Amino acid sequence: MKVGVPTEIKNHEYRVGLVPASVRELAESGHELIVQSGAGAGIGYHDEQYRAAGATIVADADAVFSRAELIVKVKEPQAVECTKLQPGQVLFTYLHLAADLEQTKALMKSGTTAIAYETVTSDDHSLPLLTPMSEVAGRMSIQVGAHCLQKAVGGRGVLLGGVPGVAPGKVVILGGGVAGSHAAEMAMGLKAHVVVIDRSSKRLRELSALYGNRLKTVYSTTEAIEREVTSADLVVGSVLLPGAAAPKLVTREMVAAMKKGSAMVDISIDQGGCFETSRPTSHDDPIFEVDGVVHYCVTNMPGAVAHTSTYALNNATLPFVKALANKGWEQALADDPHLANGLNIHAGQLMQKPVADALGLEYTAYVGG
Repeated sequence: MKVGVPTEIKNHEYRVGLVPASVRELAESGHELIVQSGAGAGIGYHDEQYRAAGATIVADADAVFSRAELIVKVKEPQAVECTKLQPGQVLFTYLHLAADLEQTKALMKSGTTAIAYETVTSDDHSLPLLTPMSEVAGRMSIQVGAHCLQKAVGGRGVLLGGVPGVAPGKVVILGGGVAGSHAAEMAMGLKAHVVVIDRSSKRLRELSALYGNRLKTVYSTTEAIEREVTSADLVVGSVLLPGAAAPKLVTREMVAAMKKGSAMVDISIDQGGCFETSRPTSHDDPIFEVDGVVHYCVTNMPGAVAHTSTYALNNATLPFVKALANKGWEQALADDPHLANGLNIHAGQLMQKPVADALGLEYTAYVGG
């Protein structure tokens, strides 16, 4: 199969769909790899390294999209990329369609078969291709949140860990899943006062057993969220409903009641965000204020640590890429129902019910063939 890897063009996105080691794995299986010149430069890989791994280097994205049968990316296709996609072509990448009507319609119009990393499942009901980036985003959320609390960027001037004789900052994390637990681990490492709110009593017990009195766990109710959020220095939103839009757990009124100069980091922004005051931002202009509260809502947070993120992602995606290339997408999905759960769009039809519900579009169940 002809497998294409274009250079990512989203704002400050330095990750790449396949590293040279992944290219070599596919090339040795007999596949033709078409890589855009400079695709790996953001993580320190040059064209010669891709050539040595077995890839053909092409000058621009047009050459990749026009020749490849399978396109492997990291972030959702931008508008100009959607126009390059073709019927019969397979796109394998993050999509996050539930918060993006424009992209959804563009992909449907293209006729492509779009398989999303974030809706591929596993036997334990986890999301194996979302997990590595959730881990990165969770850890990053505390780093960027600590920065947002600095006075120079509009924050309260609070050091999360405090110092002897001065109380630490309070970090409230909404959601105790992969991203939330990694955020909690980082915040505890800084010696902050950390609270995790989740609606799963089972998960709260697991976190409590793991961290003991270093971590406060709270069952999620509107009253509990309001109480903890309005007394926080940093709030991290890490709520996920697979494939669907994120629920708005923090209202505008709660934000208005927060301490001036406190900070909010919305990891859920790819799925629309879990704060009513959230709006997507970029690495070029990452923060804004609402009622004196600093918001960080960058939609591709892991792109800032592209080297770590790319390797973590490739480790997870490569087996699925190999399956798609070796078998073709229809057979690969027939053989693996978890990969089949990744199918979002095919031949102009929307195949994900949570996305259809979120966007008010018609849903078509995929039955194979």
